[in-house]
Amino acid sequence: MILFTAVALGTFILMEGITWCTHKYVMHGFGWYLHEDHHQPGYPHVFEKNDAFFVVFAVPSMTLFYFGIRPELNYLFFIGLGILMYGIAYFLIHDVLIHRRFNWFKNTQNRYLRGLRKAHKIHHKHLGKHDGECFGMLVVPLKYFKKPTWK
Repeated sequence: MILFTAVALGTFILMEGITWCTHKYVMHGFGWYLHEDHHQPGYPHVFEKNDAFFVVFAVPSMTLFYFGIRPELNYLFFIGLGILMYGIAYFLIHDVLIHRRFNWFKNTQNRYLRGLRKAHKIHHKHLGKHDGECFGMLVVPLKYFKKPTWK
């Protein structure tokens, strides 16, 4: 069981790199059509075309769950679990904390969470698909976690 837990946690960690690459090269590349509305300020709809990327990541997870219990529980299930755990973290950080699609965690003073939000705001200052920065979700440059110094 320790091995299966390590597989799930390793997958969760690996998903940050996969997400970074997907965000930079797919969402800001050939998938810009689906991601573009996410970079438009004041987009008035509850759902965005960008939400289709949740399905892109959910399908492999569900497929791995299916094959991970046939004929008996195996490592594929735990890879799918790692993807699911990352998806839940992504939803809570990206949609809830950063973009405030739900009014939870509204007044957090946690330095790490504030740094994540700050880095993502820097990412969104670029309205086009080029010249982006801060493509990660849970791992962003340390400079965003430093307290501002006022003179």
